[in-house]
Amino acid sequence: MNGDRNRALLVVDVQESFRRHELWPTISNPDIVTPVSTLVEHARAEGDLLVWVLHTEPGTGNVFDPASGHVRPMAGLAPDEDEPVLTKTAHNAFTTTGLDRMLTRRGVRELAVCGIRTEQCCETTARVAADLGYDVDFVTDATATNPVAHRDAPAGRSVDDLLADPRTLGTGELVARTEYALSGRFATIRSVAGVTGSG
Repeated sequence: MNGDRNRALLVVDVQESFRRHELWPTISNPDIVTPVSTLVEHARAEGDLLVWVLHTEPGTGNVFDPASGHVRPMAGLAPDEDEPVLTKTAHNAFTTTGLDRMLTRRGVRELAVCGIRTEQCCETTARVAADLGYDVDFVTDATATNPVAHRDAPAGRSVDDLLADPRTLGTGELVARTEYALSGRFATIRSVAGVTGSG
């Protein structure tokens, strides 16, 4: 890591589990690997710390259970040997991982956040990071999410029923709400091009 930059890129939950999830056909950015790869290569070129975070739900038998074999970076993304790969069981990347200690030891004070899902694990990570005193860039176009059911919708509905329900919150609305909630409070909203200087 470039010692005078004190920056890190957090790649949150860009894992094969999501490709195996029933909601994957509704994902806002099915090509999420492309913008994340751009950020990863930029971070490496800048000498910034790169931290990979994977969500796990041990013992559940679902796609986030490590026993499923799907808790690994998506095809096209490969951590280098010296890049930390952390597993979490909470929504944010800090609570169950020791991430804050790792970043503090390395003198990191600036973070960029990307990954899946925009309003869930990514937003929560950005909020916690800000409360811990980090300067946070939230790279929205390197995140992805799915539609969210209304709080009163019955559980266990099909994807078709989810999409047909007018109360379902679409991905565009979710992304916009996340940006409103974070901007000026918890993070600076950035684009991949803005971070990498390519646009």
